[in-house]
Amino acid sequence: MKDIMFASDIHGSAYYCRRLLKEYEKSGAEKLVLLGDILYHGPRNDLPKDYAPKEVISLLSPFADSIYCVRGNCEAEVDQMVLPFPCMADYAVLYLNGLCFYATHGHRYNAEDEGRNLPPINDGEILIHGHTHIPVAETRSIKGKEIYLLNPGSVSIPKGGYAQSYGILSGDLFRIMDFEGNEIKSIRLGRDQKRI
Repeated sequence: MKDIMFASDIHGSAYYCRRLLKEYEKSGAEKLVLLGDILYHGPRNDLPKDYAPKEVISLLSPFADSIYCVRGNCEAEVDQMVLPFPCMADYAVLYLNGLCFYATHGHRYNAEDEGRNLPPINDGEILIHGHTHIPVAETRSIKGKEIYLLNPGSVSIPKGGYAQSYGILSGDLFRIMDFEGNEIKSIRLGRDQKRI
């Protein structure tokens, strides 16, 4: 399988959406997985650079057949009316490169609070989400399960001193990259996981 790109928290920034799509095309990735908060900036965030949700719709629309998407806490029914790909699912279970990914936004299902909000995930599987705007690539032991925890960071409004970023899956290597081509974090996935 070709590379898969993961991105979250565009928040209506046409500027950073253009940069993301440029990297997507350059990477040759087969799919773009959007982890929510696509069009609206949300009441807790400042307006991102070049805030233009209608333009983000126009930018993403030609890629509709290549996008998998889950709903963020800023998505509403009107977003589904204007986007040409499904965006209202709370989660998606994806089998990519022989690895099982539980993809969600992170506001509902996450690994915080001693696993109280952990989704139905098995030992050795991967939970990937956005929402926090902070890149993560690590293993974590929760409720007796060793899982991989991934977050590609935010395309437009990063937090924690990080740069705008996205994730790329190449085989079993997951890398979080900034738009200048720098690797922020990386992790090998599924070494001990039975391939599906």
